[in-house]
Amino acid sequence: MASAVINIFKIPELRKRILFTVFILIVYRIGAHIPIPGINVEALKSYFEQAAKSSAGGLLDFFDLFAGGALKRFTIFALGIMPYISASIIMQLLTVVIPSLEKLSKEGPEGYKKINQYTRYGTVFLCAIQSLGLTFWMKSMSSAKGAVVPKDSGIGFILVAVIAITTGTMVLMWLGEIITERGIGNGISLIIFAGIVVRVPAASMDTVNRIITRSDPIIGIILIGLFVLVVAASIMLTLGVRKIPVQYGKRVVGRRMVQMTSQSIPLRVNAAGVIPIIFASSVILFPAQISNMFGGSKYAIFTKMQYWLSPGHAAYMILYGALIIFFCYFYTAIQFNPVDISENLKKYGGFIPGIRPGKNTADYIMYILNRITLSGSIFLALIAITPDFIIRIWPEEVSPEMAYLFGGTSLLIIVGVALDTLKQIESQLLMRHYDGFIKKGRIRGRY
Repeated sequence: MASAVINIFKIPELRKRILFTVFILIVYRIGAHIPIPGINVEALKSYFEQAAKSSAGGLLDFFDLFAGGALKRFTIFALGIMPYISASIIMQLLTVVIPSLEKLSKEGPEGYKKINQYTRYGTVFLCAIQSLGLTFWMKSMSSAKGAVVPKDSGIGFILVAVIAITTGTMVLMWLGEIITERGIGNGISLIIFAGIVVRVPAASMDTVNRIITRSDPIIGIILIGLFVLVVAASIMLTLGVRKIPVQYGKRVVGRRMVQMTSQSIPLRVNAAGVIPIIFASSVILFPAQISNMFGGSKYAIFTKMQYWLSPGHAAYMILYGALIIFFCYFYTAIQFNPVDISENLKKYGGFIPGIRPGKNTADYIMYILNRITLSGSIFLALIAITPDFIIRIWPEEVSPEMAYLFGGTSLLIIVGVALDTLKQIESQLLMRHYDGFIKKGRIRGRY
């Protein structure tokens, strides 16, 4: 492992790519500390300290985790890269529904270029809407002493805040694209990865201090063991694949009859990735946000809704897990079409041993896909609700930020991005006849 790290810096091109990626990520972290003009920092800090004591604190920590801490500071990167991710997901769904977009997606690089352009337009629109809502939320904030967060809540402040936040997200999107082009790894994924990982030291120290204060080292040992198990489960879920063997008949090449090699169709156990968790989180947190808008504690029904749908409660975990399983099937059905695979196999002379081509092949693939999606979705739901179990069992010992790092979207993103980046670095090393990170075997990335 140490020799592989040394070899990385022996290759000039790889060294430049890694240093460039690190430089861009540092620029991102600097921007995450530049506040929006006209913000009362002390009043903002007091407001979030007060919110952390209520049930809304868990929700704020959840959203702030993916913004790299920029949301609670109301910086120019307050929305992070999530509007671009949301626009990309919406465009993927529209590509299946709208025939013209589906036709564009099959036109190769030019079609994808046009779809990417529409995605950017959608990102600007989502940023404008979300930043406007965030600005009005800022206007309603005040500290415990009555100090308001925005120093001037007029139309000028609203315009400046919306433009600053929208521009910040577009800059992040551009930084992600140049990392992909000139750095190492997927730029958008690395920006999300950096925003999550940067919270680990502070969250870990907060949890350690809480455990030391309560003088209970057994809890610390249990948490370390649980963390190792969840990380191992996340790696298994990320890399898990079910291969369906495929054989091809003989083909005439020139004047010879050539037997085509046997291949396989890899079906990922978790084909939907972290998308079901993002969808489920948005759906389940929506009622809590509505209750805040319509009076919160003024009405009994809203009070009960906030209580039961806050992280850590039984109703929240059951509904959250059910939504994740539903969206796993929903997104997999949209992204994966067994009929197309069956037709392509038949077109090129391929077949699954023991299964007739055509409808029987499509039905067999769908049968296998439904089975592995069920196991994968249950596994994904268990990983996603792990933070809520931790919050429920040890509410005083573990900080909410640290709990969310134990599972769900954050841990799956960390594992997936780390595996993909290490795979790219190892490929560069092996291409230049250096040993990779593992001398026996190879690092497998996500399919």
